[in-house]
Amino acid sequence: MLDNLRVEDILFIDIETVPEVPSMDLMDPLKKKLWDKKSRQFRNPDQSAEDVFERAGIYSEFGRIICISVGFIREKNPFNLRIKSFYGEDEKTLLNEFSAMVSKFSRSNKEASLCAHNGKEFDFPYIARRMIINRLVIPEILDNAGKKPWEVKLLDTMDLWKFGDYKDYTSLELLTAILGIPSPKDDIDGSMVAGIYYGEKNIERIVKYCEKDVLAIAQVLLRFMNLPAIPEDRVESVTSFNVL
Repeated sequence: MLDNLRVEDILFIDIETVPEVPSMDLMDPLKKKLWDKKSRQFRNPDQSAEDVFERAGIYSEFGRIICISVGFIREKNPFNLRIKSFYGEDEKTLLNEFSAMVSKFSRSNKEASLCAHNGKEFDFPYIARRMIINRLVIPEILDNAGKKPWEVKLLDTMDLWKFGDYKDYTSLELLTAILGIPSPKDDIDGSMVAGIYYGEKNIERIVKYCEKDVLAIAQVLLRFMNLPAIPEDRVESVTSFNVL
């Protein structure tokens, strides 16, 4: 599996998102009306749009990105994973900084790819849509418009695990458990992010969680490639992407 792939050419990514505002009553009237219409697709008959507002963060039209963590492997024997996170209140700024890093990586790695878990259904399109909303140019590696299938450089560990079977969803938590990889959900999970962000105002806790997901995604892909795992003491957070 993935015999022609070099781990040094991969950026492992994960994002954390929240509803664009802390509560539904803070939405502008039109957005509130549109959320009510959207949420009818999945809420129970006895639920209101406000009852399910915590789910707004998973929709790029009603949510926003508060953290993108990126991991890259730069050394072998054993592997070394460096992780850089872009986070904060200003979504446009973090997206712009993420875009600059991805573009730099793509220029220096001709076979560059992005890898996420459920990335094709969530992370990749969410980032692209939020870039359009923020009037930013989508990095070429993330823009699939007009590309042939073999030109698309987006890897998805959940998609790879399916082996063509599209009946089910396999979470990263489940996949790490069955492969014997340390769980990234040992503190919080995705359903808790909005509450921690708006309630506790603890973005650092969310960033740490996001970085654990990146490490888990990298470990899963290495397992798919039948390569050694990344030792715990070979994982480091960096503050600059000049190390690329």
